[in-house]
Amino acid sequence: MNNKLFFVTLLTFSLISNVNAQKSKPNILFIAVDDLKPELGAYGNKLVKTPNIDRLAKMSTVFLNNYCQQAVCGPTRASLMTGMRPDYTKIWDLKTQMRDMNPNIVTLPQYLITQGYNTVGTGKIYHPSSSIKKIDPVSWSMPYLEPEESDYANNLGKPANSQYQKPENKALFAVKKERVQRDNDDEEPTTIKGPSSENFDVPDNAYDDGVIALLAKNKLIELSKNSKPYFMAVGFRKPHLPFVAPKKYWDLYNRADMPLATFTEHAKDAPEVAYHKSGELRNYIDIPAFATFNQPGNHVYLKEEKQKELIHGYYAAVSYMDAQVGILLNTLDSLGTLNNTIIVLWGDHGWHLGDHDLWEKHTNMEQATRAPLIVAAPGMKAGKSNSLSEHLDIFPTICDLAGLNVPAQLQGKSLKPIMQNNTNSVKDFSVSQYPRKLSKEDTQKAGFDSNKIMGYSLRTSKYRFTIWMNDFTSDQQFDAKKIFASEMYDYTADPLEKVNIYTSNNYKEAAKEMYSKMVNFFKSQETK
Repeated sequence: MNNKLFFVTLLTFSLISNVNAQKSKPNILFIAVDDLKPELGAYGNKLVKTPNIDRLAKMSTVFLNNYCQQAVCGPTRASLMTGMRPDYTKIWDLKTQMRDMNPNIVTLPQYLITQGYNTVGTGKIYHPSSSIKKIDPVSWSMPYLEPEESDYANNLGKPANSQYQKPENKALFAVKKERVQRDNDDEEPTTIKGPSSENFDVPDNAYDDGVIALLAKNKLIELSKNSKPYFMAVGFRKPHLPFVAPKKYWDLYNRADMPLATFTEHAKDAPEVAYHKSGELRNYIDIPAFATFNQPGNHVYLKEEKQKELIHGYYAAVSYMDAQVGILLNTLDSLGTLNNTIIVLWGDHGWHLGDHDLWEKHTNMEQATRAPLIVAAPGMKAGKSNSLSEHLDIFPTICDLAGLNVPAQLQGKSLKPIMQNNTNSVKDFSVSQYPRKLSKEDTQKAGFDSNKIMGYSLRTSKYRFTIWMNDFTSDQQFDAKKIFASEMYDYTADPLEKVNIYTSNNYKEAAKEMYSKMVNFFKSQETK
């Protein structure tokens, strides 16, 4: 009896200890936002209305100089969710499936499951084409939350093409559209879509993000009753094109006040390969009437009235998304867990709003690669940091903040030291990349056999150096003969990237140093 009593007592103690250990791990709210650039109040924008994200920022570390790994959804999300660079994941486009290239790669939520977490998601976390069944099922310990027809307001049902609720826009999709087959890469239009914006007087849950917020709210309440810690991932789709939002968010702004880009030319002495013709924007049926495509070079030349409409739509969509973030914060507040939950909000990349005559992402430039990152955690003081960070760093940072071992294979670094002291730094530069395809003429002129080009961009606190390499990825041995073009910008003297200074006599030493940093980076990435 004494032995039995001893083992029962030991088992009971072990169970209690296990429950207490699980409860001691902080819950994690992980908020992904599609195409969100740092146009937020917390980043100094005085025009945009983002009271809820600003509220989150006041209890967080705001990373002012955070950069994505590749400025397009599929690659940057695969990289962020695995803590590995695109040249490791082998995801550089919107077609390749992550687990086709790396069947055993471990994602952040997948790792958290092994650490005793419940993991659940809703909305866009991975890019659908990059993940099995659009969600990567092994990442989730609980069923993924998908909107149903009945979740949408006023019996409107699901939006047409996951976007539109106006009857006239829905009618456009009554007949299935043919995909346009083109010879060019993903920067050319590939699909005929609806209009680039929709302003409609409907409730928030007439569109996907409003429904996603309510699904997440209910799940957060349910998860709070469970003894296991949770990782709740919520992926908002706006402000991704088309710029769709209920009318009340459009009404927050006066279109005449919309700020047009200051510099709309290509940088002096910059290679044309650095730019594109805004093909994603040109998918939308209202754009051709306002654009000019028959000029030489990568230009779109949108009329000013359409530029202002698009910027208005972007701001309205940002404010709509911000309101949904407010629902999540209010839910945690009502549960009494707002201040002891790790909260991470990130945009998957930036977005060009007319600068350099560019719209959307798809470049290695500042407006495409710089993306917001806001992190709150128990015991961490709020503040803002100018220290460099990358999306790669989010995976190890969450582990570190949660008191978990950081997987050794991760290529990023924990940002916890910066959260402890905003003047700390964990890296000297951030790296982004973007692929291009050369024309047949340019390929022959350069003496290359392949038209494949990869641009690697290294961003320090002052400079950006970009090198365009032919038929090369960073796991290969660097060969200077493969260099097609180079760029360098001084953000202290030239924050708008007006002049490529790489060959300037005034920057010889700086250019030499940046080139050396890039070569050393390539060496660090070579497959042994």
